Amino acid sequence: MNFNIFPDLCPFLLNLQKILRFTLMDSTKNSAYLLTIIVPLYNEEGNLRRLARELSDYINQSSYKANVLFVNDGSNDNSAKMIENLCIEFQSFNYIHLKNNSGLSTALKAGIDQVGTKYSGYIDADLQTSPFDFDLLMSLADGAELVTGIRDKRKDNYLKLISSKIANAIRQAVTHDGISDTGCPLKVFKTETVKQIPFFNGMHRFLPALVKLQGGIVKQVPVRHFERIAGISKYHLFNRLLGPAIDLIAFTWMRKRYIRYEISGRG
Repeated sequence: MNFNIFPDLCPFLLNLQKILRFTLMDSTKNSAYLLTIIVPLYNEEGNLRRLARELSDYINQSSYKANVLFVNDGSNDNSAKMIENLCIEFQSFNYIHLKNNSGLSTALKAGIDQVGTKYSGYIDADLQTSPFDFDLLMSLADGAELVTGIRDKRKDNYLKLISSKIANAIRQAVTHDGISDTGCPLKVFKTETVKQIPFFNGMHRFLPALVKLQGGIVKQVPVRHFERIAGISKYHLFNRLLGPAIDLIAFTWMRKRYIRYEISGRG
């Protein structure tokens, strides 16, 4: 909205707009929606307009009532301003800005903490997976705590493919969670379940294993995969191989000390 035509009212109208934005954001926590799609992002200005269009198209045609929560992980390009404008343009879009760039696990945690819908979805902003495939995941969501995609015919470069295979093999040897593609950036959780997961840096690599650690059911379904069209990947050799290896140590330590119990009676 252009407030310049009301110069004397600008401060009031801007404050009113912020109040309305937070009010709309609170609407994600009521029964109007079934699914909140969390989109963590860092410096993705080249993808945001196309991403918003695809998310909006998906929401308009899906049989599952959904909205979107952008989590801006301290971007230093024009992503923050673009997100704010998109959330004015699209009624079902909301956002939060993180003060600092803290990584994917923190951005996911921050987003999940805002959600009150029955289901939480996750997709990357690079559009290498399609929001339209959320319908595939949601069709299995009733019978599982987590549904995760398996990227079919991946369109990544050779180094990324090899490093992912090595990282998956190492992770699988330790976690034994039976997940083919734990790094697939297309997932649907039961919000109640994911809010109980212990979070730590790097935990996004172990979400299926952490859900299973709680006794939850995890299902997998093939989803489409596309080339990145704009922006640059935030992954390199360290955070694909060395980083996950360090995180495996943390996961192994936590698994050995994880507290689980069932109450058999109460009086």
